[in-house]
Amino acid sequence: MASSTSLSPSHFTLTRAHPRATSSHLRFKLISSSISFPLKNWSFKLRNAPPLTLKALSAREPKAAAVTKDTWEKSILKSDTPVLVEFYASWCGPCRMVHRIIDELAGQYAGRLSCFVLNTDNDLPIAEDYEIKAVPVVLLFKNGEKRESVVGTMPKDFYIAAIERVLKS
Repeated sequence: MASSTSLSPSHFTLTRAHPRATSSHLRFKLISSSISFPLKNWSFKLRNAPPLTLKALSAREPKAAAVTKDTWEKSILKSDTPVLVEFYASWCGPCRMVHRIIDELAGQYAGRLSCFVLNTDNDLPIAEDYEIKAVPVVLLFKNGEKRESVVGTMPKDFYIAAIERVLKS
């Protein structure tokens, strides 16, 4: 049987925040033995609260490994399986959307396709070798040769169609 902790009314306090505090996002932070929830113009606190274990719900391990100029030849050009490489930049918003799709595809095609990401800001010479002028770009390789490319942010079906063509070739 699981144990639970109840909070009594003495754990709670409500205070008025600075009039210019306009954050409408609900955030929390641990301050010694209290938890503070800043709200728009108000602050909600738990005093002498029991210890809590906080779990980040948005953090996840990427399924597509990073590749660099040092690992490019071994990971991409000499791979026994077809390879997908997403060329991205850390400042690129659309690249973040493509990252999620590539991570899903990496799980979906595990064992049949290797998925990697390459930061073009850090490894510009490789991006230049493949004439990457803008990001995001996804290239598919088989037997060390570029077979397909998807430029820009596209629906997942575009990536799946390109992968299936490479796998069938």
